[in-house]
Amino acid sequence: MDISYVKALHIIFVICWFAALFYIVRLFIYTKEAQDKDEVAKPILTQQLLMMQKKLWYIIGWPSMIGTYVLGWWMIFSNMTYYFAQPWMWLKLIVVGLLTLYHFECQRILNAQKRGVFKSGSFKLRMFNELATIFLVGIVFLVVVKSTSGLLWGILGLLAFAAVVMVFVFIYKKNRDKDGKTNIPLEENKTDEVKK
Repeated sequence: MDISYVKALHIIFVICWFAALFYIVRLFIYTKEAQDKDEVAKPILTQQLLMMQKKLWYIIGWPSMIGTYVLGWWMIFSNMTYYFAQPWMWLKLIVVGLLTLYHFECQRILNAQKRGVFKSGSFKLRMFNELATIFLVGIVFLVVVKSTSGLLWGILGLLAFAAVVMVFVFIYKKNRDKDGKTNIPLEENKTDEVKK
């Protein structure tokens, strides 16, 4: 098979893998937040979200990760002398290794939620969700730029990007908490009016 087809398929599997990683953590967040719903909505939402998690993870997530690895190693072994001599490739493999650990952590969270264990709060899960974005940025820049001469600037830029993402998540949480607090007195007022 022409290596261009292998590369194209590899890119498709990478895109699908990241799509699964981005969405699975959102589903974790929604499932966690469903636990705060009333007794009618909670079991319905939880059951639906757990089913969505299972289908996403086992139909898209795992196959995409395996396809990414198989096709990625196929490309590397097709030109080992070149790829293993490139420092950027070693850095990329390290980042992909960290992304794989992220994938396994998602599996652990999925298994816990399936058992009804919801240890991580929605804010912590939102922060965790941003890690995949940081890995994506690191991998894309390493593959496209193919340079380690600006590695220091690249690492500093990635850390700055991560800090900006975290600030936006913090601002979102603060605004969400503020909106939630302003709704509470309104609900209490409605309850008081009903009692009268």
